[in-house]
Amino acid sequence: MEKFKTLDPKNLSTKEIHKILLSSITPRPIALASTIDNNGIVNLSPFSYFNVFSASPPILIFSPANRVTDNSKKDTLNNVKTTSEVVINLVDHKIVEPTSLSSVYFDSGVDEFIKSGLTKLKSTKVSPPRVKESPVSFECRVNDIINLGKDGGAGNLVICEVLMLHINEEFIDSNGDIDPLKMNLVARMGDNYYLDIQPDNLFEIKKPVGINAIGVDRLPEHIHQTNILSKNDLARLGNIEKIPENKEIIEFLASSETEKIISLADESEKVKLVHKKVKDLLETDEMETAILTLFSI
Repeated sequence: MEKFKTLDPKNLSTKEIHKILLSSITPRPIALASTIDNNGIVNLSPFSYFNVFSASPPILIFSPANRVTDNSKKDTLNNVKTTSEVVINLVDHKIVEPTSLSSVYFDSGVDEFIKSGLTKLKSTKVSPPRVKESPVSFECRVNDIINLGKDGGAGNLVICEVLMLHINEEFIDSNGDIDPLKMNLVARMGDNYYLDIQPDNLFEIKKPVGINAIGVDRLPEHIHQTNILSKNDLARLGNIEKIPENKEIIEFLASSETEKIISLADESEKVKLVHKKVKDLLETDEMETAILTLFSI
């Protein structure tokens, strides 16, 4: 039986809840944000409170949190409040160390591009420069800033509308699409851990067929007591548009070895063998045969 550690955030310090949140909500993409103040001084800083939230209009949101130690505001936040502009640069493995270096609490007015060794490129529609070494950069107008609290650790949602984007052609495939296998992006985990995207770690899941999917609840009753098929297996099986008809099952049994299994007298053994067979078929992506096998008993 599963055991859960149950916690009330009100009973935790900001440092404790910060560690739990950042260790559990992973992986988090990294926004390397380039901003500029009214005096033309550039700031560069990474944020893992970041994601995409809309395609029309194209909206990215990141959050520079108030410092936990003294509740001070970061230069990035001060700059976007003043100029309403930012360039969000994505981070791949080739620039993960310079990105980490740019997160140091340098004095205000220090140019993190120079400190980190990254290269400025002139933007097209906004004043802050973009990062030459970044695989993808988004020039953005800041539409709104939402303060989430008053204390140290409180986030500030910076809602950014993409005005222009730049994709390094090295990462574009023959169809004109971004190739995730080539773009080795990194993400933040808990503590000092990072994660990079390797081809061996990628897998595909076919999108659900839609409202016509039968769902797990309409699978045969015997499958709900299985200790062979996983929740993922059941969901794949439930993602079919219709239950096979008796005629299809009869024709299938006449030409397969499954008939030997279902002729077994021991009901428990029969179910077990069918589930194992279905499991094997799912692993080789033989979905149609797996479904017919499943519904044969």
